[in-house]
Amino acid sequence: MIRALGAFSGGLDGMLACRVLMDQDIYVEAVTFDSPFFDVRAGKKAAAVLDIPWRAVDFTADIVALLFDPPSGFGKNMNPCIDCHATMFKRLKEIARKEEFDFIFSGEVVGQRPMSQNRGSLNRVKNLSSTGDILLRPLSAKILDPTPMETAGLVDRERLLDLNGRGRTRQLEMAREYGFSRIPSPGGGCLLTDPGYSNRLGVLKEAGLLSGDNARMIRFGRMFLLNGAVGLVGRSAAENDKMLHADTGIQLAIRDIPGPLGILLGEKTENNITLLNAIMVSYTRAQEQVTVISNQGEEFTAERIDPSERDKYSITL
Repeated sequence: MIRALGAFSGGLDGMLACRVLMDQDIYVEAVTFDSPFFDVRAGKKAAAVLDIPWRAVDFTADIVALLFDPPSGFGKNMNPCIDCHATMFKRLKEIARKEEFDFIFSGEVVGQRPMSQNRGSLNRVKNLSSTGDILLRPLSAKILDPTPMETAGLVDRERLLDLNGRGRTRQLEMAREYGFSRIPSPGGGCLLTDPGYSNRLGVLKEAGLLSGDNARMIRFGRMFLLNGAVGLVGRSAAENDKMLHADTGIQLAIRDIPGPLGILLGEKTENNITLLNAIMVSYTRAQEQVTVISNQGEEFTAERIDPSERDKYSITL
């Protein structure tokens, strides 16, 4: 049996790429790359709809490294899409060779994304990842050069597709024909394409604090740039709860009265602790000094900062 391993975000195009190959009696498995910027649950759900084997592969170190110096540059925000895809395919090829898959594939469509899925970008990804001998793009294969898998007869080229452009009419028709119980909405779902999050991530990078754990943490709370540090202050009880389970930074909580949780990322100085505590208190009704405790067992006395002064440190979304 021919075996194929797919890069799989959980989007409709990836689901269709799987089905096109499954229609040729090819055994298909799916891989979703896990990082602070992408939720793998979409891939897991989509694989369940297709009833195919699925796994998540940790991609955190790879993508964080690319954020410092992507060879192909960034997109509109902090998204190094071309180099990200190339690195994913390189990882996928390694797994495929180790586990004796015949080839790898993706749900990419020529022209679907003007920057990262034009012909030049697709070829660059293939060359950077050294996957020209093993990579198939089933949804646009008939308008691309034949791959070794097609010429060798592992895949019937005539039963592949010729999708081109940003329209989704054919994809939606195919989804209905296949009877998909779940049709994902369009959009890649990567936080690196989000302007607000990218702004936060850029601040983290400039402060010398960019890491996988810190990148996950800045998804929550109000953000403040301190001296050699970043402060996060919860906006709701739900955010406080998520921040409470953080694996990074120093947690700060106001004792005895309702208030936001704080996280200090970076340099722990008396000034940074005092300032972040004051910012936290400014979001409470306290008019007098309060006690703030840390997850390191320390206690601090804090009083509110004037909102106009507080906002000088704020990083807006």
